[in-house]
Parts: sequence; structure tokens; C-alpha cells
Amino acid sequence: MDYAWFNQLTNKDVYFVTRLKSNACYKVTERHAIPKNKGLVSDQTIMLTGNDALKKCPKTLRRIVYWDQETGAQYTFLTNHFKLAARTIADIYKARWHVELFLKWIKQNLKIKSFVGTSKNAVMTQI
Repeated sequence: MDYAWFNQLTNKDVYFVTRLKSNACYKVTERHAIPKNKGLVSDQTIMLTGNDALKKCPKTLRRIVYWDQETGAQYTFLTNHFKLAARTIADIYKARWHVELFLKWIKQNLKIKSFVGTSKNAVMTQI
């Protein structure tokens, strides 16, 4: 994980949501109440404690564990956003994942290796 990048984003007041690696070292500093029947397993405020992580990102972060009823899988998210509901954070990641799957489908089925531009017009022209 790019802990320095997380630190830079947080310093610039840019929010992120990503998956937290299972081997990440952290210390729970606060546990938050979670609503029942929303798929949430835990919502915690943490500090990364690994040597490299602590040096590169000495920030308080949020760890959310979510169980997806559709897939039966459990996901652990890391974010620097503390105001949104934990379920909203999980939904943001899920929506982002659908975009990734769509882009993968486009590349596989339309034989596009990479996009030449990022504007709507550039993408529509290439497709």
C-alpha cells in the first residue's frame, strides 16, 4: 500500500476509500457503534503501526469491515473520511468496483488496450 500517498491525500483534504491489506498492522483507537442488518461488522478509528506505514502516514484513519450479502464475502476498507456513514463508505467502494468491471469489459470486448483521452468525446471517438 502506498502510505505516503494516503498521507498526501489527507493533507490536501482529498478523501479516499481503498481495501486494507489483511497483513496491515494497526492499533484501534476508537470503536464506533454500527447499525444492525446493514452488513457492517465493525467501524473503527485506527493508527497504522507498521514501521514503514507509521513513518509515511502518521494520520488517524478509519477501518470499516463489511460483509456483502450478495457475494458472501467480507471486505475491509480503509478511508480518511469520518463523516459519512460506514455503509456509505462500503457503497462507494462497491460503485467504484462496478466501474472497474465495466472498464475491464470494454477493454476485453472492444479490444481497447488503453484510452487515448479522458474526455467523453475522446472515449466516444475511440469506441
